Amino acid sequence: MSFNPENIAILGASGAIGSAFTKRLSEKYPNASLFAFSRNSQHSIDYSCEDSLAEAAELAAKDRPLDLVIVANGILHDEGLMPEKSLRDLSVEKFHRVFEANTITPALIAKYFLPKLNREEASIFAALSARVGSISDNQLGGWYAYRASKAALNMIIKNAAIEVGRRNKQAIIVGLHPGTVDSDLSKPFQGNVAGGKLFTPEYSAEKLLEVLENLSSEQTGKCFAWDGKEVLP
Repeated sequence: MSFNPENIAILGASGAIGSAFTKRLSEKYPNASLFAFSRNSQHSIDYSCEDSLAEAAELAAKDRPLDLVIVANGILHDEGLMPEKSLRDLSVEKFHRVFEANTITPALIAKYFLPKLNREEASIFAALSARVGSISDNQLGGWYAYRASKAALNMIIKNAAIEVGRRNKQAIIVGLHPGTVDSDLSKPFQGNVAGGKLFTPEYSAEKLLEVLENLSSEQTGKCFAWDGKEVLP
């Protein structure tokens, strides 16, 4: 696929991968319009407010349809919230917080941004997922809320790809697994990462862009890792 986006939106642009995407895309496509949304930026957004999401989509597509949308939102842990090791660690609060960030927010972003995709040329909507969201690949267990939230996100992506594909044959909607990235999200777990498998945000973003630029419309609805390999459901 020949892909040369002229209008780009990045959601979650202040995070490690989101900011790396923003920087690399601005370098690679200097003539493109680029809207980088985050809670604390020039293009501020409130992810908990649908009106804010709708306004962001209208702003980004005001002058022309969107060619590329990247959703880089997500949470694995924060103060008082860590991945569960067993059933006894589950709580309603953990599930609510993790699903809101990893599943509900990307789904609502899709609600407002997918209708703004270019219909005349190839366009891409990509959301950061994770290999641990693969049910068939799960050999270790644990991380209940995070795994479930990413598996649910992958289903949202599949559903959206089917629906949007009925009226926009050139749209590609995918999930992306960035690998283990050296960021605040992964810091407590980096000791278990194999040598050479802890990526800088810049490296991960560059590899994921290579994946996006080589997608075809037949691959919509799937999830792909940083190395281009499909992450199985």
